[in-house]
Amino acid sequence: MNNTFWRELILKFNYFILFYVLCVNTIYFAQLILSSFSLYDYIKKMSYSGYRKYTESENMIPISVLVPAYNEQETIVDNIESLLSLHYPTFEIVVINDGSKDETMPKIIDAFHLKKVYQPIRALIKTKEVNAVYKSIHIPNLVLVDKVNGGKADALNAGINVSRYPIFTSIDADSILESDSLVRVIMPFIEDKLTVAVGGIVRIANGSVIKNGRIESINLPKNHLAMFQVIEYLRAFLSGRMGWDAMNALLIISGAFGAFRKDVAIRLGGYTPNTIGEDMELIVRLHHVFRKNKKKYRVKFIPDPVCWTQAPETLKDLRGQRRRWQIGLMDSLFRHKTLLFNPRYGLIGLLATPYYWLFEMLGPVIEVIGYIFIPLSFILGVLNVQYFFLFLSASILYGILLSIGAILLEEYTFNKYPSFNQLVKLTLYGIIENFGYRQLTTLFRLEGMLNYRRSKHTWGKIKRQNFNTPNKS
Repeated sequence: MNNTFWRELILKFNYFILFYVLCVNTIYFAQLILSSFSLYDYIKKMSYSGYRKYTESENMIPISVLVPAYNEQETIVDNIESLLSLHYPTFEIVVINDGSKDETMPKIIDAFHLKKVYQPIRALIKTKEVNAVYKSIHIPNLVLVDKVNGGKADALNAGINVSRYPIFTSIDADSILESDSLVRVIMPFIEDKLTVAVGGIVRIANGSVIKNGRIESINLPKNHLAMFQVIEYLRAFLSGRMGWDAMNALLIISGAFGAFRKDVAIRLGGYTPNTIGEDMELIVRLHHVFRKNKKKYRVKFIPDPVCWTQAPETLKDLRGQRRRWQIGLMDSLFRHKTLLFNPRYGLIGLLATPYYWLFEMLGPVIEVIGYIFIPLSFILGVLNVQYFFLFLSASILYGILLSIGAILLEEYTFNKYPSFNQLVKLTLYGIIENFGYRQLTTLFRLEGMLNYRRSKHTWGKIKRQNFNTPNKS
């Protein structure tokens, strides 16, 4: 084979990389446009709905709030206090201690004066053994379940078994809900009887002032990694998930904050144990089963029942998180691979699932090869200057455009960061993230792919700090 052959091969591969980058960014841009229209309609609808009047209505659907906790001693009390202060007529909080080895259990018991009670539990879903149930006379809607360690999915299944109400919402133990979040997340169930699951937006709490489980002041993080994640979350939720919702093809509801019809979750067998992507897997399985059986249903995303969560502030924790996310994504897609390009499942089979296979799962491999191959080809003289700058424009300028677009959507709609300095800082980080941060997270995701078989049942742990502790830069 002569040099001409290899040169042609390299050129074709580089054109493939460029085409791939243009495709994925065009999809993101289309989602941004769809999200803009959907957000406009949502804001208009909510401004006339008077939903706040339902915070006192006894006719509202009661909700069970499930909080799985494993070694969450730093944030668990603040989390529960925040949940107890929610504005909603009838709800219960079910905290599931999944065999914690730190002070999670004693802290909860001491803070809320809980006592062991003898309560029969219906084993609607099989779980690890429950050791005891704790309640308080003074706080009748708080339940603590102590069980043998079985992982987050198993803890959530135990919470479903103990819960009393027809709708349950799951929230991470390191997160805090805004006071009217339950009212907002329940509205799709009221408006449309076909709704079986609803996801809410998750935002970064780092930098904000939180006291006694309540957000007192919303600020941007001082930590650089956390600041980049603010941009990521705005783009992922306000653009990405809002766009998929507009197409009725939403495949992910964040485990940090989602609501479900309990009878549907039980019919599906609950969350799947031994997977670290239990949130996505349940939604993909829901689509799979309902469409296979030709059942009408709706999975919704709404952009303003806000859940605030702590983002990783070190490279070690960020790396662990992104590896887990990638492994969880792969596990969900592999378990339901029959959806791929299957017209029987409508847009889920023909659009959403192929997108996640081609651009989310395989994306890190193609991106990393492109980051190495194209500059190297340019240095060796295989590529001309025009192509090289076209690639940079497609991969970086497009990324900046999408980040700025998500920031503008935020400012136009919910405006959680109203000051001019905050807007400037968001814009600056929206530009800078394309020069190093995005490439770094791509490498972490690639590492997750390479470690899939070895680590697909392993969660790891992000270091948390007390919500009342100021974030350090």
